[in-house]
Amino acid sequence: QESVQLCGRGEGEICESSRGKIDAGNKVTVVLGAQWGDEGKGKVVDLLATEADFVCRCQGGNNAGHTVVVDGKEYDFHLLPSGIINPKSISLIGNGVVIHLPGLFEEGDKNEKKGLKGWEKRLIVSDRAHLVFDFHQVVDGLQETERQAQEGKNIGTTKKGIGPAYSSKASRTGLRVCDLLGDFKDFSTRFKNLVQQYQSMYPSLTVDVEDQLKKLKEYAERLRPMVRDGVYYMYEALHGPPKKILVEGANAALLDIDFGTYPFVTSSNCTVGGACTGLGIPPMNIGDVFGVAKAYTTRVGIGAFPTEQLNAIGELLQTRGHEVGVTTGRKRRCGWLDLVIVRYAHMINGFTAIALTKLDILDVLDEIKVGVAYKLNGKRIPHFPANMDVLHKVEVEYETFPGWKTDTSAARKWNDLPAKAQNYIRFIENHIGVPIKWVGVGKSRECMIQMF
Repeated sequence: QESVQLCGRGEGEICESSRGKIDAGNKVTVVLGAQWGDEGKGKVVDLLATEADFVCRCQGGNNAGHTVVVDGKEYDFHLLPSGIINPKSISLIGNGVVIHLPGLFEEGDKNEKKGLKGWEKRLIVSDRAHLVFDFHQVVDGLQETERQAQEGKNIGTTKKGIGPAYSSKASRTGLRVCDLLGDFKDFSTRFKNLVQQYQSMYPSLTVDVEDQLKKLKEYAERLRPMVRDGVYYMYEALHGPPKKILVEGANAALLDIDFGTYPFVTSSNCTVGGACTGLGIPPMNIGDVFGVAKAYTTRVGIGAFPTEQLNAIGELLQTRGHEVGVTTGRKRRCGWLDLVIVRYAHMINGFTAIALTKLDILDVLDEIKVGVAYKLNGKRIPHFPANMDVLHKVEVEYETFPGWKTDTSAARKWNDLPAKAQNYIRFIENHIGVPIKWVGVGKSRECMIQMF
């Protein structure tokens, strides 16, 4: 594969023989959440990762929670890409991720006891990724307490230190993997300065600095063999021999710091732009963008939720769907599928196909509703509101479908699904304007029906 060459003519001058022959390189497949997270992205990534050469995380931290079931074993991933299951692929944690090292190694060791072998040899960590420290997590909790006291409500964070770590990054006082692996004396000084910065804001914050530095030095040596310059590593993967590269988004569109239901969002860009900024991937290398949506809607924490069902339907969805957060252990709020938010997510991400998960949870319902539009003061509004006060006030316009009242969990192809379930799926597909490529009817990868 030819690339642009300078031919000794001077910086920026292109050989005539190479003009017009710039090679875009390998295309990257991106998997993203289309709702408020917990859509089952891990299952879709696990399915695609069986043929992937690289599986990459581009943003977020161990506030993510992806569950993968393989051969009856259930693995929980928070920082590790779900593709780490595949012994033939390389997993990459990109520069856009914030890494809590104790959490990373605890997660790896825990899953190793379940049968995940050799994960440290298959994991690459970008040297530009920022670090989450224990005191970031403490500060996360203190900030939530402060919000509750001042405003009577909090954001509902996972208290994993993600927001404070990204705040350190934005204020240019954060510390990165490359800092930890460099001059440890300099790292120690900067670490102490960062602690003092937070202690000046939160006088109750206590940190055993020397103990933390001792542990970090130990983590550094375990981490060192995994660390690469992520930009150059990614470039070589894109422009070397043909490779299948998969990007696993954490969180979801409605939790994006810019496009989500602010301020009840995460602290990173979990839409498609995050794949570029969080891994150093040029936009021209983005290929398929697969959105993942549940056949109903869930949300962890507080914030507006127009289709939420605070009734027997919501309880049934919560119970049948085992809707408990992988990271927090909190019950998820449940409601009907909201196509307004899925279409909004498509507008931002440009989905080329959708995976619709947990269809089987709806098997027992007599009728099923789907939110198709919002009304404000009796009139349809043509957009998804940015203002959360407005979103709290909207009235949802529903389409109602008869339930299929049939167990779909054994279905393995399209024709195995009841006609009423097929109609439900086709309606969703047509309303969003995006083809549905997979339908999930259970936990394991075998339960993902491929449509085309």
